[in-house]
Amino acid sequence: MARRPSTSRERTVITPEGVALTFMLATRGARAAALLLDLAMIGTAMIVTSLALIWIAGGIGVKIEDLESAGPKARALQALVIVWIIAMFLLRNAWFLFFELGPRGATPGKRIAGIRIAARGTDRLTTEAVIARNIVRDIELFMPIVFIGGAFAADGDSDVASWAGTVWFLIFVLFPFFNRDALRCGDVIAGTWVVEASRRRLGQALSVAAPELAESTAERFVFSPAELAVYGEFELQTLERVLREGRGPGIDDVADAISRKIGRPFPYGEERAFLEAYYLQLRAQLEQGLRLGRRKADKYAA
Repeated sequence: MARRPSTSRERTVITPEGVALTFMLATRGARAAALLLDLAMIGTAMIVTSLALIWIAGGIGVKIEDLESAGPKARALQALVIVWIIAMFLLRNAWFLFFELGPRGATPGKRIAGIRIAARGTDRLTTEAVIARNIVRDIELFMPIVFIGGAFAADGDSDVASWAGTVWFLIFVLFPFFNRDALRCGDVIAGTWVVEASRRRLGQALSVAAPELAESTAERFVFSPAELAVYGEFELQTLERVLREGRGPGIDDVADAISRKIGRPFPYGEERAFLEAYYLQLRAQLEQGLRLGRRKADKYAA
């Protein structure tokens, strides 16, 4: 369930536990900058890979003319060509998939721009959604560019073909300007948003409310590592928001959800103390994991 946004880019969804989660949609400029950065990195990687393979070919003494022969140099050159084709395919197709399927949900370009992808609503971001939005990118961006380039390279009706490719390209490029969430077609099909990424570090969580939490709270409720392991950083920040707002119904709902999730009886009359203790111990366990090189982004992470 969604609430009316307080700003033009703010979106709020209500989780099944009744917790309000607020997202700030990324601007169109940030999305364009992130895409250009990623394309520049991909292009650079392609050039570096190509030059490295050319250097290797020169090092083993093979030339393009060797393809016409049937000797070992021809086979070596064919192997290098195959490696080049595979590398170009992976850089071209797997770049976005690899990074957006990661725990941060963002390519290097998006991370620099301070944005990430997220599922619309309260569902988790799925592999299918990431694949769908990136397949559609081919239709939106790469296919019309190839079509336009092929039209200029071919003889005949190149003017008609190039204009058709340009119109095709502009339709998809301008699509985000005609919906209030700045969604491209891939986002519509995949059910995703592109939102501003939180820049807060885990150690800064609950920076205002933490001093108000008495350490004695943690002594009244002690949770095992297994009980704490069911949640991650995202849930920690959500719990922070609940404790900050301090609303009665929200406190009760979240305490009920956590107690059922970890298999404990509902803490009647001590809901807030229960949540404060769980927050402090979950935060400590996550921080310890970070120091050991282990990060748990959310409850879905292993």
